[in-house]
Amino acid sequence: MPPRTQRDDYLDAARECILDVGWRRTTLTEVARRADVSRMTIYRAWADMPTLLGDLMTREWVGILTRVAAGVDEADHVSALRHDLVTMARALRANELFVRIVELDPELVLPYLLARRGRSQDAILALVESIVREGQSAGTVRTGNPTALARALVLAAHGVVISAQTMVDDAVSEDDLDAELGRVVDGLLRP
Repeated sequence: MPPRTQRDDYLDAARECILDVGWRRTTLTEVARRADVSRMTIYRAWADMPTLLGDLMTREWVGILTRVAAGVDEADHVSALRHDLVTMARALRANELFVRIVELDPELVLPYLLARRGRSQDAILALVESIVREGQSAGTVRTGNPTALARALVLAAHGVVISAQTMVDDAVSEDDLDAELGRVVDGLLRP
């Protein structure tokens, strides 16, 4: 884990604001007030709220990725990926910042689903692709384009993270969906 910086303190202040009032009502001025610094200090770090939010989401989601990926050491690459993707999906769904954004400002997520990848998605794709490549070299992952395999897995995980609440009811729980995501990983990658 990299050492904390003043920038982390500012991102923490932004996180608190978003948790309290949502992204639309959070301003750089309010972030500065909560961080107990001048507005110019925050404006020098971020020109606008979208840039700050991008940095905050990247820090938050990559932090989850780092904690999850560090938790498994398996020779079976498919099992490692199953664990990582399911654990990441659970962690993201439970993350209070993610939940708050989806509750109050779901349009913030749409560009990352419909128009472009974000830095966090690129980090997840890089991890998944590297494990797929290692597994292919070891013979534990089937042959195929590792980039396409990684992207297919991340797309499957998107649905389990973003839309799980639309599919959970008395007949199906989040745990059921997570188990099926694990089966998707197995089915896609096993030789």
